[in-house]
Amino acid sequence: MVEYRKMKTRIEEMNDISDREERERKREKEREREREREREREREREREGERERERERERERERERERERERERESERERERERERERGRERERERREGENEREREREREREREKRKRERTRERERERERERERERERERERDREREREREREREREGGGAERVRESGAKRERERERERERERGAER
Repeated sequence: MVEYRKMKTRIEEMNDISDREERERKREKEREREREREREREREREREGERERERERERERERERERERERERESERERERERERERGRERERERREGENEREREREREREREKRKRERTRERERERERERERERERERERDREREREREREREREGGGAERVRESGAKRERERERERERERGAER
């Protein structure tokens, strides 16, 4: 009987030990599962961190692309401003060229007017010379008529000496007349 109780006690002890070991194994498995879950959560946090870093890199790339687009827009605006400045310079060149051309035309017009006035004066001088030649021809005709009258009187026997004196007197009169004409022309 004592032996039975001992055996029973020993079996119970062994069962207790076995139960404790089993519980311990279960707890250890549970702890291991928990550690695995923690490792998985850590891996997930790491993956999420990497995804967040990738999203941040993408946002930075987008910001850089936007900055590049802004630089391009600014370059285009600067090119447009330069084109506008060039158009302004071109308009100024055209304005100056137009003004220069108008000045050249005014100069040509002044030159034409000057030549016209010069031709007018030359024609007037030529007419005056022609009038002078005509007066000279008229005076020559007068002298010729006078000589003809003198010859006529000589033929009629009016005395050579008297005719010469009369002719000299008429010649002096004609000379005074020419002097008066020259004075009037001047």
